[in-house]
Amino acid sequence: MDWFTLGNMITQIRIGQKASTPGFSRTVIRRPDGLFWVGGIWSGQIVQLRDYLFSDIWTIYDDEETEQWLEYRTKIEQKEREMIENQFEDLRG
Repeated sequence: MDWFTLGNMITQIRIGQKASTPGFSRTVIRRPDGLFWVGGIWSGQIVQLRDYLFSDIWTIYDDEETEQWLEYRTKIEQKEREMIENQFEDLRG
């Protein structure tokens, strides 16, 4: 099982994947429109980066709930890649 710090988790999580802290005390899902809480009092709300999150470790996974987002994954990842390439080309020019 791979564990990530918050910054690493954010760079690795793909559309439709969930990430949880040990014991599933905090769980998030990456949707096309951002990173959202799953369960708990913040369920469905966008994740705000707060101090306590920086000390958590996370594991990333897919489950049956996230399957609905898989069709968007390739499309969104291609768009993200194109945006990064365009920015790089603009900076080189």
